[in-house]
This record gives sequence, C-alpha cells and structure tokens, in this order.
Amino acid sequence: MTNAFTELKWRGLVYDYTEGIQEMLVAGPITVYNGFDPTGDSLHIGHLVPMMGLARLQRFGHTPIALAGGGTGMIGDPSGKSEERNLLSVEQIQHNLACVQGQLSHILDFEVKSNPARIVNNYDWLSQLNMMEFLRDVGKHFTVNYMMAKDSVKSRLEREGEGISYTEFSYMLLQSFDYLRLFDNAQCRLQAGGSDQWGNITAGIELIRRVRGQKAHGLAYPLITRADGSKFGKTAAGDNTWLDPQKTSPYRFYQFWLNTDDGDVINYLKYFTWLTQPEIKGLTDALFERPHLREAQRALAQKITRMIHGETALAKAEKAAAVLFGGDLDGLGADDIGDIFADVPSSEIAKSQLEGDGLLLADLLAESSLASSKGDARRSIKGGGIYLNNRRVNEPNQAVTAAEAIDGQFLVLRKGKKKYHLVQVLS
Repeated sequence: MTNAFTELKWRGLVYDYTEGIQEMLVAGPITVYNGFDPTGDSLHIGHLVPMMGLARLQRFGHTPIALAGGGTGMIGDPSGKSEERNLLSVEQIQHNLACVQGQLSHILDFEVKSNPARIVNNYDWLSQLNMMEFLRDVGKHFTVNYMMAKDSVKSRLEREGEGISYTEFSYMLLQSFDYLRLFDNAQCRLQAGGSDQWGNITAGIELIRRVRGQKAHGLAYPLITRADGSKFGKTAAGDNTWLDPQKTSPYRFYQFWLNTDDGDVINYLKYFTWLTQPEIKGLTDALFERPHLREAQRALAQKITRMIHGETALAKAEKAAAVLFGGDLDGLGADDIGDIFADVPSSEIAKSQLEGDGLLLADLLAESSLASSKGDARRSIKGGGIYLNNRRVNEPNQAVTAAEAIDGQFLVLRKGKKKYHLVQVLS
C-alpha cells in the first residue's frame, strides 16, 4: 500500500473522516492520537481496532499518541452507553492505567527512533483546570443545542426515564480540550477513534477551528459486529474477551479466534493481523476450497495470540487445544486443565478414595457419564476405547491413585475420540 489511508480503506477500517485527510497523510508524517479511558484494569479485544489503527499509522511513518484518560475516565464517556457509568476513584484509575499501558506496548512501538509511540495521561492537565477559565475559554464555544444533537447525548435523552447527568454531558468538552491541548503541545493533527466517538472527535475539530483558526482532522473506525449482527468481543457466555491473561487465559483467547465463523474470519484477518493482501487472498481461497481445515481461523488465532501473549503462550495454547483431540497432557497444569475441560461433564471425588491401592478405573467410569455400569466400563477398557489423562488403558482391573491426578487436582477420563469426563479431586 502506498499510504496509510489506502491501507486502512482496503482493510475495511474507515467509517468516516474529514475532508482532506487523504492528502494530509500522503504529504508527510503527522502526529495522531487515540484515547483509551481506563475504566477497567484491562483492555479487551474490542480495543484492538483503534490500537491496530495507531500501529498501522505508525508503520507508515506517523507518530502515534495513546492518550490514557486518567482525567476523562473519572467522568465517564456516554458514547455507546445506555446508562450512567460508575465513577471511579483516583486510586482505581491509576491502577487501571498501569495495567493498560503494558497492554498497549504489545502493539505500538515505543523504541523505534524515528517516530516512537507515546503515552500521555490527560489527568496531568485536566486536574489542573480552573473551572471559571474552562467555562470561559472552552464552554463558550459550544451551544447546548450543538451538544444535544450529538448521537452520544441524543440517544440517552430519547430513552424514556433515563436522561444524562451534567457530568457525562460535559465529557464532550473535556475530550475537545484534550485535542486542543495535543494540537498545541504535540502538533497533533489527527484524532482517531471508533464510530461512536465521531461526535466527540468533530467537537474537538470545531474547538480548534474556533480557538486557533486552523484545520484539524478526524478518522472514525467502524464498530465491529459479527456476521449474524451480534456484538463482537463477547464469548458464548456473554463475557468480554480480555487482553489480560489472568482474565482470559491464552488458551481461551486462542480458542475465541479459532472458533470464528466462516462469515467473519476474512474480515478479522484484515482488521486484526499484519497479513498482506496476497496472504489474505490465499487464506480466502483456502476457506472456500478446504473449509473443513479452518486454515484461515488457525492463522487468525496464531497471529493474534502471538502478538498479545507471545510465542511461548501461543505454543502452550496450541498444545492445550490439541488435548481435546487426544493430545499429550504433559506440561499442562491444573489451571490449564480446568480451562480446557470447563465445558465437559464433570464430577468430584475425595482424595481419600484414591489413597492406598486407589479406586478401580471401572468404578470411576461407572460413576461418570462414560459408562452405564462396571461391566460396561470393563468391556470398553478391553475394547481399547478408554483413556486416562489421554493415555489408553488396557487393563480392565487397573486402579487409579492420587498420584495420577494432574497437580493433585484433576483426572481426565475419555471414551473414544471426543467423549470426555473431568474428575476433580477434593482434598
């Protein structure tokens, strides 16, 4: 691609933009910023679009600024929200910021000499604002009618019995001031963000025009949805898929992408990876010619897991994924086993039952969902269809002891190729 705008365009990442942005991005390097409000102690995969957007602009020579909203995070952005946010303390915000900054470094390059990425915190200047001066110097440039016409405000006002507090109503002014501040102090000429931020972005552009008499620009990325119209980023259980491995393990992170629907995977490869047009074309062809091999999904899962969690975590996630197809359990701990088999039938057993000579495997199978009786269990063992911790069992009278429990906590029983039962060993 010859320039950043063309690159973003073919990837389907341009929702709206100001006139003249294409020429500006071609003319030479600029500084661009995107805000990330630290309302939680981790970003989730919904944040990957703006994060990757900044990184793509950086690769074309532009200088990215990730604005951590230490100040605006205390107010709460009404954009895309149907109800008031809970206000966070300064201590909570600072903790969240420390967590989020590390995640940004997985994608943005802070070491490159020519145009290193920067992180700034708007708490540094918003906390110093004098209310009277702010209302006089910023507030006077916005009419109430102008602010109420923005989608982020209008949608809240249209909800019966809801409304919007003055606190969140003022968010637009603070974000506009952020843009003015970066325009003045960092020569920032472009603000990017999701399409739900377009009203806030254009408000900042308007403030710069009124106060400085100069032109600033905005770029909005589309909000990502699945092919079926459902919200992107949620698991089947409705939980967010987080970038923090303590919240979403690398295995579950990998599985989320591996389970991508055929109708979404090519778009996701464009949005979330560095693969080129020819590479994505090859995976598109493979999707239509060999859909059962899920080559596109595997490439997607590998690329994103490696980028966010690293090579070692990817290797472990792939090893864990192979377990469900009879792969080796060596090297996997109790947390991994609990993750992998979270959705299979399970039961519990006291550790005392496995001490000494242990418990006959046939008895354990009969108490699980894998055998209807002890006789049925023995016949399955003789037939070679029973596995303990993914190792085939050949002896009908084999006993199971506590020593065979993974990390002393789990026994994995399998019948045939894919029928599993997890036994948790209780102390």
